[in-house]
Formats: sequence, C-alpha cells, structure tokens
Amino acid sequence: MAILCLDVGNTHAHWGLVAGREILAHGELPTSAMSTDALRTLLTDHAPTGLALASVVPTATATIEPVLLGSGLPYHHLRHDTVCGLGFDYPRPAEVGQDRLADCVGAQLVVGAPAVIVGMGTATTVDILTDKGYAGGIIAPGLGVMTRYLHERTALLPALDPADLLGGPAIGKSTVDAMRSGCALGFAGMIGALLDTVTAELTKQGGPPPAVIVTGGASVYLPASWRERVRHEPHLTLLGLAESHRRSRA
Repeated sequence: MAILCLDVGNTHAHWGLVAGREILAHGELPTSAMSTDALRTLLTDHAPTGLALASVVPTATATIEPVLLGSGLPYHHLRHDTVCGLGFDYPRPAEVGQDRLADCVGAQLVVGAPAVIVGMGTATTVDILTDKGYAGGIIAPGLGVMTRYLHERTALLPALDPADLLGGPAIGKSTVDAMRSGCALGFAGMIGALLDTVTAELTKQGGPPPAVIVTGGASVYLPASWRERVRHEPHLTLLGLAESHRRSRA
C-alpha cells in the first residue's frame, strides 16, 4: 500500500507518500495553506491507497479531516487512543503530541527500544522509548524560536535566519556575529546537555545505551561530539504514521 501521510505541525504541514519503509514522494506547505483544495490536489496527484494523519493543530484537523473521512480510502488518525503497538509508561497519554507518538512508532520500526528521539522543529522535543513504550520526554525552545525572540523582544537586535548561523565565529566582532554565536553555540550546547542527561538516566540501572534518532530541519546544529552517535531520520514521523496505519489494519 502507498499511504499518504500528513504531519500537520504548528508552522508547516509535511506530507509523504510511503510504501513500507520507502518515501516515494514528500513535501511541505505552510500549515495555514493546508486547505481542503490543497488536500484534494495531493489525493489527485498521488492516488494513495490509504491515509494517515497526525496533527497538533485542531483548527487544521477540523478543516481537512472531513476530506480524509470522505475519501473512501482506509484512514487512520494517529492519537494516543488509536496508536497500535506502542505502550505507555506515562500517566497522561492524551497530553503527548500526535507527531511525537508517530516518531516513537517510527523509532520502533527502524531501531527498536530503548531509543531517544530528538525532534528539531518549532520546538525541540526529546522523547524516550523503552520496552514499556512511550516513557516521557522534554520540550525546549526550537532554534527558530531563539532567533526570533531576540529580535522581537529587543529594539535594536536584527532578525536572524537560522540557516545563516553555521560557520560563524565563536566570539562575535559585530552585533550580528555575537547573536549568531549565541544562538548556534547555545542551541548546540542545550541539545548536548539534554542528550547526555537523558542517556545517563536511562543507563544508570545498567540498561543498554539508547539509540539516538534525530529528525527535523535543525539537525545540522547538533554538537559535533554527538554527530557520530546519532542516526538521522528526516522522515521519521512519516514512517511512523505509515507503520501505525499498517498496524491498525493488521
């Protein structure tokens, strides 16, 4: 089956046509542009045999879900109460974002447990997968949030594009370079500290070290000391959505 998977986030909606572990086609558009017409175009252009959705934007869900339900195709909305094969070692599963649940299913598929999944989007999320299932996580600012906040909350500091942060000096000789250094080094240091702390917590009882999977657009900003210790899966959420759809039909 070729599953059209939709991951609707706060800023962007990512889509992919997934067959097994293969991404046949993928793209993104602003979440604000995820209309019924845009969805119908995707359905026409790619002719999927099934549909899967994860959304953290209720208004977008309310707009597009009637089209998904009315398509006549096997449809799976991944939520805490519909996800198959993922247990919870967590007191309030309904609080966990649907995209993060999809990431955990994707991690089960590609590496198994234990695993740490670092999602680098609007927010930076760290989710823990153990043999008991979803075991908790961390939510921290994303890189874009850091760069925008400095500009929006001060009178004189300019806006920065996160894409311009790499390769700057460690000690800034201008206001822009000082901001680049603070954001790039600060973000990398935050990620490194989170990974070190979570790994220590998971291994202190003698368990195996977790696999670390990084997904999302800001993965290039990982600290150098961690780059060889992680697996980069840019389409982990889409893979998890397709796998959850498959499990729901098994």
